[in-house]
Amino acid sequence: MSDQPAAQAAATPLTSPRPILAVTCGEPAGIGPEVAIKAAWQLRAEINSVLIGDAAFLAMVAAEIDPQIRLVALSQHALRNSGLPNFPHGQIAVIDCPLDAHVQPGQLDARNGRAVLRTLDIAISGAQQGIFDGMVTAPLQKSTINDAGVPFTGHTEYLAEKSATAQVVMMLATDRTTPPLRVALATTHLALKDVAAALTFDSLSRTIDILHADLQKKFGLAQPRILVTGLNPHAGEGGYLGREEIDIITPALQAAKARGIAVSGPYPADTLFQQKYLEGADCVLAMYHDQGLPVLKYASFGHGINITLGLPFIRTSVDHGTALDLAAAGLGRADHGSMLAALNVAAQMVRLSQLRKE
Repeated sequence: MSDQPAAQAAATPLTSPRPILAVTCGEPAGIGPEVAIKAAWQLRAEINSVLIGDAAFLAMVAAEIDPQIRLVALSQHALRNSGLPNFPHGQIAVIDCPLDAHVQPGQLDARNGRAVLRTLDIAISGAQQGIFDGMVTAPLQKSTINDAGVPFTGHTEYLAEKSATAQVVMMLATDRTTPPLRVALATTHLALKDVAAALTFDSLSRTIDILHADLQKKFGLAQPRILVTGLNPHAGEGGYLGREEIDIITPALQAAKARGIAVSGPYPADTLFQQKYLEGADCVLAMYHDQGLPVLKYASFGHGINITLGLPFIRTSVDHGTALDLAAAGLGRADHGSMLAALNVAAQMVRLSQLRKE
């Protein structure tokens, strides 16, 4: 792919005030609180990270990680009425979102599922109001939220619903490969048996348009080049292994080209992820979750990021799950590299957006 780092927006100078990023701490029994606190503290001079979670619990976690970490609790009421105070670099703000049950590391508790969702609601609302420049999310446990009685498919779908966004695109990225790699998805969290029915000319066309627009706007790529996989083995092999390439994907690509988008394919997914094909490209669009993401996660797990495109605000996330077994083993074991990358990329997107407005 192109030389510009895949997990980063175009580099911008640190001349503007620190970007203000809401950081939801995710499943409290997992590693989310630890990686969020460690990354926010490490980047405190460059980024004003505002943690959202149970203030008392996060203070306890922070004290065990490093007694030098300074967290300052704010109530949701104060945020709504007074806005966000300007904290110095030596403090991290926490918007208090109390949990409903005691946390036992590594042990899921459905009683806390709704509290986790409330942290997302606070971040979304603040981003929409302009209190936050963007949001970064630590991993949550989908099963806990569903067990709490709330149907929940994932961050991506929830953010789209709450922001009234008709369609979003999930993209993972890393700059730890040569060349760097971005992989976007035409469908997200679907059972494999439902993927083919979900692929339509209209939905794929909208995905390509969103991907093209946000690669320009959020990554500063003037004319992004997008490579597209087929759905079936060997990209359908001329229709013998499926007709989705002939009936849906190819017509959508031809229409996108007519709109001036540099898109090509469909290519067999099992051979596309080679340097000779990716060199000079900016993104791969895969048809479903486990078609494109295993390649990226194998190459960079724990240091890649998840980006939701198409939203009216910036959102990045880690590329890993809650790691309950690691959390159960005690603090100090979780690698916060992916959270560092997610914060840095969100901040770079904010700075790029600010430059575009000047």
